[in-house]
Amino acid sequence: MSKKIIIIGSFLDSLLWFRKDLMKHLNEEHYEVIACAPIPANKNLLKEFPEIGARYVEIPMSRTGLNPLKDFTTLVFLFNFFRKEKPDIVLSYAIKPVIYGSIAARLARVGAIFSIITGLGHAFISRGVKGWVLSNIATKLYKVALLGNRKIFFQNPDDQAFYLEKKIINHVDQTQIINGSGVDLNHFYQKPFPETFSFLLVARLLKEKGIYEYVEAARRVKIKFPNVEFKLVGFLDHNPSVISESDLKEWQKEGIIKFLGRSENVVEELQECSVFVLPSYREGTPRTVLEAMAVGRPIITTDVPGCRETTITGYNGFLVKAKDIGSLQKAMEKLIENSTLLSEMGARSRQLAEEKYDVHKVNRIIIDTLEKSIIS
Repeated sequence: MSKKIIIIGSFLDSLLWFRKDLMKHLNEEHYEVIACAPIPANKNLLKEFPEIGARYVEIPMSRTGLNPLKDFTTLVFLFNFFRKEKPDIVLSYAIKPVIYGSIAARLARVGAIFSIITGLGHAFISRGVKGWVLSNIATKLYKVALLGNRKIFFQNPDDQAFYLEKKIINHVDQTQIINGSGVDLNHFYQKPFPETFSFLLVARLLKEKGIYEYVEAARRVKIKFPNVEFKLVGFLDHNPSVISESDLKEWQKEGIIKFLGRSENVVEELQECSVFVLPSYREGTPRTVLEAMAVGRPIITTDVPGCRETTITGYNGFLVKAKDIGSLQKAMEKLIENSTLLSEMGARSRQLAEEKYDVHKVNRIIIDTLEKSIIS
């Protein structure tokens, strides 16, 4: 008899982007997979679920903001949904799915509850009074939610240490480190470097992704190397820290940034760049960096939790200080001026992706942990 697992995310695009392979693997191992997320902006994505052997169920959830009434509605919906479906396992990721999914699953007496922490997120990174309030609310909610989890997956040791230090969780035995979400090495494959030298940043267009630092570094580099291109892939959403749309238009008008919008085929964008850049302030483990490594591109990213695990300075790229435009500019110019370094670092990126970030290896750890926790 197959086991039933419900996987909950806050955004349907990311549910397919980050968990598609996991859902497919679970289906192949005879799990009945139900995927849950809020209503998608692009309903064409729904056709992908039958192809991977999963059933999609829309849930009422606001991805951002604190609205007690809406969040309570989410909690009640999930509780009733779990009571109806009677899943063996509930696996959630992202702040609201983890909190409300875990609480509802515990109230509904689901036997095995798991969460994936994909980074600290806006609630813990924000500064000022608002940041303090959000951090305290998130800490209290997480403590309640994670109490009933069999296992909590972390994508880097810094986040694991943070949750233990804040006593959001009490025992390291309740945790499991995984190498991000993994990457499909067959889909993301190496191609020769393009003739025109270009940098690429793929991310949600949020301030903490280092978008402004990337643009200013590009502005400086183009003074010396005017023919180098700086590409940006992403989209504006309703996150409180989203960049200004007027700034984005001004960068394009100024000719600094080539904005490609939301890409339906990220692998091609990665293969058409020379160097991948992510000047983020903090991550879980950035999937875009893993994909860029898989296609054999040098990486410039920040020496912060989540990012520092992917890159060895001088080996497959450069780690730079977060919010430091000067060090970002210096790393960019070093790669522009040294084509040999470019090819050597790109080859090492691919090697690291094969050794550490193969999606099959990552999913194997997750599925084995689910199985062992259920048995025990």
